[in-house]
Amino acid sequence: MSESIYEDVYAIVRIVPEGKVVTYGQVARLIGRPRHARHVGYALAALGDDHDVPWHRVINSKGEVSTRAHPDYENYQKMLLEEEGIEFGVSDRVSLKHFQWADDEPELA
Repeated sequence: MSESIYEDVYAIVRIVPEGKVVTYGQVARLIGRPRHARHVGYALAALGDDHDVPWHRVINSKGEVSTRAHPDYENYQKMLLEEEGIEFGVSDRVSLKHFQWADDEPELA
């Protein structure tokens, strides 16, 4: 995957407002690459330590924090989301109906 695609992913994730989440598939669709949700994950995993991308706002289509190689990152992501007011319900899932960012909101324009 080219570096410019990574930058497209980062540009979308940067405009997701605090207290909202997006799915990997939603980001893929917004960058014009539907069906490339996995590549969104690759881009976020490639982030270095010094960045301004709120990666924690990207979750899977079930409303769950995706598993990672290092399990503490899942707890860390959940903690960051809860600090923004995002609530986890049954089976540690976020209600996409309540917390998913509508990508037609003015921030995208």
